[in-house]
Amino acid sequence: MKFFVDTADVEELRSLVETGFVDGVTTNPTLIARSGRDFEATIAEICSFVAGPVSAEVTALDLDGMLAEGRHLAKIAPNVTIKVPLTVDGLKACRSLTQEGTSVNVTLCFSAAQALLAAKAGATFISPFIGRLDDVGETGRNLIQEIVEIYRNYPEFETQILAASIRHPLHVVEMARMGADVATIPPKILRQLYDHPLTDKGIEMFLSDWKKTGQKILSK
Repeated sequence: MKFFVDTADVEELRSLVETGFVDGVTTNPTLIARSGRDFEATIAEICSFVAGPVSAEVTALDLDGMLAEGRHLAKIAPNVTIKVPLTVDGLKACRSLTQEGTSVNVTLCFSAAQALLAAKAGATFISPFIGRLDDVGETGRNLIQEIVEIYRNYPEFETQILAASIRHPLHVVEMARMGADVATIPPKILRQLYDHPLTDKGIEMFLSDWKKTGQKILSK
């Protein structure tokens, strides 16, 4: 499974890239607004040190506007992926941009039927929002399971399932078990994947016991 980081915080992203776990980045208007930085400058900077796909979302809702914005944003860097909403015009824009050779992430997916349409439109990524479904009493993991099953039935579909709206580490584990291609993860959740109190306790015990020996590995 690939890990994308869901952030527009450049400095935090740089520290996470050093771990070697970051395969790409997703941004959206909300994350850009929180950063307080210029949208295009932020995308350009992220693309300069992240080799994988970097999602930049259009804000237009009409087809012509999406195409114009998508083509403009795609010029920022070769690894920019254009995010479009899962609407009729968004799917039309997806098809056109994909045919032009641009990577497209169709976002705000909440049903398997929508995911099927995105695959038929040639989306590079489909982003089901599992956490938001959990928030309203539905089960996000069931949606991922349905999409995985549908896509496996049709080998001609090349769309990757990008599990979004990740709320906690268990979401990541569940998505990996079900076969999602990508999880886009907030920085806090990514760090929680490798933090565990029993690991910390074990290290503390080992170091305490080692100190009692009076030895050093590099003594000379």
